[in-house]
Amino acid sequence: TAWRVLESGGSELDAVERGCAQCEIDQCDGSVGYGGSPDESGETTLDAMIMDGNTMEVGAVADLRRVKNAIGVARKVIEYTKHTLLVGESASLFAVRMGFPYEDLTTQKSLSLYSEWLNRSCQPNYWKNVVPDSSKSCGPYKRREEVTHKEERTGSQRNIRNHDTIGMVVIGVSGTVASGTSTNGAIYKLPGRVGDSPIAGAGSYADSTAGGAAATGDGDIMMRFLPSYQAVEYMRMGMDPAAACQKVVSRIQKYAPNFYGAIICANTTGSYGAACNKIPGFAQFHFMVSSPLLARPTEQVVDCI
Repeated sequence: TAWRVLESGGSELDAVERGCAQCEIDQCDGSVGYGGSPDESGETTLDAMIMDGNTMEVGAVADLRRVKNAIGVARKVIEYTKHTLLVGESASLFAVRMGFPYEDLTTQKSLSLYSEWLNRSCQPNYWKNVVPDSSKSCGPYKRREEVTHKEERTGSQRNIRNHDTIGMVVIGVSGTVASGTSTNGAIYKLPGRVGDSPIAGAGSYADSTAGGAAATGDGDIMMRFLPSYQAVEYMRMGMDPAAACQKVVSRIQKYAPNFYGAIICANTTGSYGAACNKIPGFAQFHFMVSSPLLARPTEQVVDCI
């Protein structure tokens, strides 16, 4: 969809918006758009961002409720405000003012996922140091008076395939770069949780003087390292996109060896690459590429490091 937009004369930002919006409509992998990843209260909320690598403008929304086209609303933040990020109920009100309809993001599937989670004593969840024991029962939880510092459960047990993101980098014929993301976030997250996807430099980053990158995986860990920004900076220094992606993953590994995540990178010449962190059950990362050198959109695979 994004490639067709470029071929028909659309801008790089148009391509990112339309491509990510298609994934929202298709409910890609159950992790993008409506009807997936219910939070602790059973509600599906959306996060998205879009970035213009020419002007460095960013539009983003987080914890967006009752509006399906999150990437479209993010684009309107660039076009009609001087802000970068709008969140929660206020983001939804902005969306309505921009002409987007209120729609229910809950479906039978998301309700079923939520019901099954409740029946599993709310496992897995994202609480720690609370009573009752969050590893055995549902809340409501209260903070434990004495905080213990026992090792956290590994991300690999909790996060593989429980959430993902559509991340996209578009390089125009003149080298103009745009990027974007859209997701419904981590399944069973605390209401109000925002991951890496709508954060500039974390979920994605675009700079037409260097390149673009987009990340996916355990956003609570990855956002702490601004991986997309870092990858673009490595490419600015002349590093090959694949090497830039690998260096970013290696950097996170030092602090969180079991994190679930991957990143795609592309520079202004059209070279691209990707990298992922190898953990049990996740040894390869698949991503799609369209370019004038390819007859059709092609799936690429990299081995995790």
